Amino acid sequence: MNISEASRLSGISAKMIRYYEKVGLIPPASRTRSNYRAYQPCDVHMLRFIRHARDLGFSVTAIDTLLGLWGDQARQSADVRALASQHIEALRTKIAGLEQIARTLERLIDACHGDERPDCPILDTLESADDDVPSSPSEPSKP
Repeated sequence: MNISEASRLSGISAKMIRYYEKVGLIPPASRTRSNYRAYQPCDVHMLRFIRHARDLGFSVTAIDTLLGLWGDQARQSADVRALASQHIEALRTKIAGLEQIARTLERLIDACHGDERPDCPILDTLESADDDVPSSPSEPSKP
């Protein structure tokens, strides 16, 4: 099957399939005489595995590790569990950071009059170098 069909069956765009091949997450596809990529059902199965892992938020690096574990019949489930546990801890850290950002924005919105006056605490805060405003979800504000 061609890349379009593999894309349709796996739920991964053709562009991402080519990217996964380029970064070595999936092996290079076999080629037809006219140099088109050709995929087998086992390739689609692997792509679905990747899509499900991406849906759970795993990074490409973690998916590479998961693929290795998936293909290793001598694997230990403890290794898979440890990887998933690390991932959920990272997700919880991100969630905490996003919740802090939401609380900060709520305070700023509450402080903004939202009327015809030009003064705006939201813009003032964005302009300042205030350490109370986290710069990203992975960098929560200091206590």
